[in-house]
Amino acid sequence: MRHLLLALFLAPLLAFVVASSSAMAAPMDQLVPEFASNTLIMNGVTTALDGRRFVVLQPQKPGQPEIAEITSGSAKPYPDAAWNSWHVGQDGRAAFVGANSLRIGPDGALWVVDRGAPGIGAPLADGGPKLVRIDLATNRVSRAYDLATVAQGASFVDDVRFNGGVAYLTDAGRPALIVLDLTTGQARRVLENHPSTIAARPLMAEGGQLMDAQGHPVVVHADQLEVSDDGRWLFYQPCSGPMFRLETRFLDDPSLDNEMLSGHVAPFADTPSTGGTAIDATGTIYVSDTDRSRILKVSPTGEISTLIADPRLAWVDAMWIDDSGKLWLPAAQLNRTSGLNQGRDAVDWPVTLYSIAIGAKPVRR
Repeated sequence: MRHLLLALFLAPLLAFVVASSSAMAAPMDQLVPEFASNTLIMNGVTTALDGRRFVVLQPQKPGQPEIAEITSGSAKPYPDAAWNSWHVGQDGRAAFVGANSLRIGPDGALWVVDRGAPGIGAPLADGGPKLVRIDLATNRVSRAYDLATVAQGASFVDDVRFNGGVAYLTDAGRPALIVLDLTTGQARRVLENHPSTIAARPLMAEGGQLMDAQGHPVVVHADQLEVSDDGRWLFYQPCSGPMFRLETRFLDDPSLDNEMLSGHVAPFADTPSTGGTAIDATGTIYVSDTDRSRILKVSPTGEISTLIADPRLAWVDAMWIDDSGKLWLPAAQLNRTSGLNQGRDAVDWPVTLYSIAIGAKPVRR
């Protein structure tokens, strides 16, 4: 009787394990390699309506570009070599000093965030911190927004999202959000040193805390941000989570000081250490979990579920949803680079850009 009871107990358990294993295998097989490189680390991707693909790179040796277009199976410096040839001591107004993110904006142009420094903790170059607009029809820079008035000292301008005539950016070095008027070019800092912009947790990846080459913990403050499809909400977080939200009508009001503005900030989702995010038109936010190599889905009410878990998704950074319903996933392996891995280079080449079909429409604001 004991053996019979044990068998009756184990049978459904075994069936559950087999079913669960099959369910895990199916999503993993949905990953599509789109581009791979044995020399370049891609930590962001965006695609234009006509299919053109652009990536932001983190150069690991001299001569590598900051921004590139993927064409004919290779990564070509974009918009040209000059913009990708900055050197120490050079004025940064007409070159990428340290491109950190990029995206096709609602106007169809390519927008690039230049943190203005060649690396974390490095001094800002003159004219370095900026938001650059590139016209895809002419492949020329049409405007560069100087962020020197709001990005100084330890600033590390990180990412950007749009809402009508306003751009929102994060400062991951001096924790704050930046609100930029795209017409006048005037910018202001908000929520500086607010709990929602400060990294209060260890930054984790693949089971360990990130340490720099000197053995110090890596700290990345306000980093990821998304705007809802209706433009009502801004979602944002430090790199190590969690995620907060704020109505943009308050963010856009220059009459509100930090104390008044902070009263409108609310916790949204208990997200983990994150490489990048993307949002679809239904309000679902996709979050890369760098500690467990997976992509999470955050519902419009803040509930978290797993889209896919796969060891190949090592530090997926800035994601992108294209107009065919594919989620693009740059598995950047940044945590394995020497600067974020106690001086040891453990990158498993090639670095691969994946995609997965999610059947969702993107937000284009």
